[in-house]
Amino acid sequence: MAKAMSLDINKNINFSDELQRLRETKVGDLVSEKKRLVEVPYTATLAHTLNALVANNVVAVPVAAPPGHWIGAGGSMILESDKHTGAVRKHYIGMLTMFDILAHIAEDDQTDGGDGLDMDKRMSVPVCTIIGHSLEGLSLWTLNPNTSILDCMEVFSKGIHRALVPLDSHMENISGVELAESSSSYRMLTQMDVLTFLRAHGSELKNVLSHTVGELGAITEHVFGVTNRTKVIDAVKCMRTGSLHAVPIIEAFDATEEDHKQLINGKGRKLVGTFSATDLKGCPIDLLPSWMYIDVLEFTNRVSTGAVNAAGDMGTHSSRTLVTCDTETSLAEVIDKAVTGHVHRVWVVDKQGLLDGIVALTDMLRVIRISLLHGTEEL
Repeated sequence: MAKAMSLDINKNINFSDELQRLRETKVGDLVSEKKRLVEVPYTATLAHTLNALVANNVVAVPVAAPPGHWIGAGGSMILESDKHTGAVRKHYIGMLTMFDILAHIAEDDQTDGGDGLDMDKRMSVPVCTIIGHSLEGLSLWTLNPNTSILDCMEVFSKGIHRALVPLDSHMENISGVELAESSSSYRMLTQMDVLTFLRAHGSELKNVLSHTVGELGAITEHVFGVTNRTKVIDAVKCMRTGSLHAVPIIEAFDATEEDHKQLINGKGRKLVGTFSATDLKGCPIDLLPSWMYIDVLEFTNRVSTGAVNAAGDMGTHSSRTLVTCDTETSLAEVIDKAVTGHVHRVWVVDKQGLLDGIVALTDMLRVIRISLLHGTEEL
């Protein structure tokens, strides 16, 4: 990553036009056409919440509760109020992700077979009882609609994946990320939304996007995964321990001493698949108890070839799709792969298909912002 600080490509190039566009375009512009916020009440069961996630093709939803009874995630006070009277109607107390549901299903498993999970019991609990299974569930932020895309990129490049944007903010003179807000309505802005916008304006950013992910220092080389012999339930437990929403599936060694219940260093290992919390969308709930005890690679294959989700649609990109690049792939192509495949990470492999690292959405936004700012000597 240190390469990003010493690149000659960032010297003597004037990025003022590109920067000006990113300063003038506001996050309010990006969410103006987005559909109404998908949310669930704090009393909603996990089954209801999973159905809402699948039906709306989203991976996270904010949880709403009556005002005055809850402490918001991270101490936040993000409120929905009546537009005319200002009376508070609800308080968003946290975020629930697809991974939270999967982690709850696998939690405290004491069985040796596939019939031990009582799915009815586990899916009937209210969402308020499991907020915080992952760090993301405890992170609830708002971005003022007047925040520039450039400032939003700084926030998202630090690992914040999504934020609520009020449509009629009561904090008109504030821009940036906040833990307190009151509005009559919100929209969700994600890292993917920002990258989709940047991709659409790729020709204006070609001085940055034309360079390789290796040159720009966009690759995280430390990447941990599971083997193709790891059971789904063990993979979920590993992901929860490592705060990971997805892991590469690595080809297991023939040696029997390898522990398939632990995360392994994937560097230099053969990449054969991806296991993600979003795979849950493709697994019929009635089959999930038994599917939790099969190998992760078989699970992803079943999801991509045979399972149909609650909406009756597998989508254009199944969970089996393996999205990869190499160190010489341009950032433009990597962004295109991520946006087209709607994936949050692109695995970096060598010519033999051995894992070299990962380029996450966070990395893409970080190097674009740094490169643009270095180009105008603002850092």
